[in-house]
Amino acid sequence: PKISMISQEPMPSLAPLSPIGTQLIEPIRRHRGLSGPAAREEALKLLRLVHIPDPERRMKSYPHEMSGGQRQRVMIAMALANDPDILIADEPTTALDVTIQAQILMLLAELQRKLGMAIVFITHDLGIVRRFADRVYVMRQGEVVEEGAAEALFANPQHAYTKMLLAAEPTGSKAAPPANSPVLLEGRNVEVVFKIGGGFLGGEPLMLRAVDKISVRLKRNQTIGIVGESGSGKSTLGRALLRLLPSDGVIRFGDRDISGADRQAMRPLRRELQLVFQDPFGSLSPRMTVGQVITEGLLVHEPSLTGKQRDQRAVEALREVGLDPNARNRYPHEFSGGQRQRIAIARAMILKPKVVVLDEPTSALDRSVQKQIVELLRKLQADHELSYLFISHDLAVVRAMADYIIVMKQGKIVEEGPAEAIFSNPQATYTQTLMAAAIDVTRFRLSA
Repeated sequence: PKISMISQEPMPSLAPLSPIGTQLIEPIRRHRGLSGPAAREEALKLLRLVHIPDPERRMKSYPHEMSGGQRQRVMIAMALANDPDILIADEPTTALDVTIQAQILMLLAELQRKLGMAIVFITHDLGIVRRFADRVYVMRQGEVVEEGAAEALFANPQHAYTKMLLAAEPTGSKAAPPANSPVLLEGRNVEVVFKIGGGFLGGEPLMLRAVDKISVRLKRNQTIGIVGESGSGKSTLGRALLRLLPSDGVIRFGDRDISGADRQAMRPLRRELQLVFQDPFGSLSPRMTVGQVITEGLLVHEPSLTGKQRDQRAVEALREVGLDPNARNRYPHEFSGGQRQRIAIARAMILKPKVVVLDEPTSALDRSVQKQIVELLRKLQADHELSYLFISHDLAVVRAMADYIIVMKQGKIVEEGPAEAIFSNPQATYTQTLMAAAIDVTRFRLSA
């Protein structure tokens, strides 16, 4: 049988210097012997099949000019170029926000019906598996620990590991802080504009308003969840509030106006305003031991500490995030994704911050590890009265973490309010679409 594959992250799989059309035509020429206009027409047919709008124009587009969902559609088109009998889909929706996930899953279901191919769907999202697969194989440490028809396995799992996975959905909710809690971080009419093109030889520059006059107030011991699809401005807003990006509007930390604060003025405040990134592997230096990574901030903010004192602080920080203190002598690549994220959290916590911006901190992790990280973050918040700005497209995790929700689209707030009110009775059409997509992700069956 002919086998094709699509991967989790389409960007590294596509050549950055070649137009999409060229990359699509290559396998058609190589494996099907078509060339010239015939190969081009076949490539256009594939783009139409995967519902890429305006395929003629998109043939000339480069990967960076397309959204994540469109790039994944191109990867699916390339995989279908030679009419495979089996399509291996390796975490094809993990890197996508919930509305795009639902679209890609619908597309795969539609293509299977049209083309009659088998699909091997690899994922850590059991919600998708439950509705998507006919037969399920549960793997652990290289071995299949349980297999069976999807309905039977979900209704009556036998193996302890399967039961643990099924119980791993983050649950619970967070109580709002007292009404008189002080506001720690506030943004008023925050605006971030990027130049995205033009302006050459006196031409009119093209500007993108990534954050459009947004106001936000984060209280002590509060978690504000910021949700929205890719490109909505969530991460840009988080970085602007930390003064990591130039912005207009007023930003206050405690009783200080930091809107115009330069790098030097912000330096002593950095320890109190920390950031945890989505990808812990990319944000931890591979050349430094875990101990060096965690204590690097202490060299800047507490230079009077001795080496022994720094080492003791590293031991305490690692214990607090549930890691063996001996881990400080090892390197990041020796740890799993969940452990690396704990290291990244320890690096932020060692400085005893007041505000932590968590930018998609669980999206690269499987469900069971997500639940552990959510529980860790809750515990740290309770112990230290931390304030979190929690940026995510995963509504289940946001619901478990946040007491207040801001929904963003194209740089604007479309809805905001207490978490329970937003989840139980969303008012904005876009919020309703996000909620429906999160549910619909689990409703598509690949085959009858």
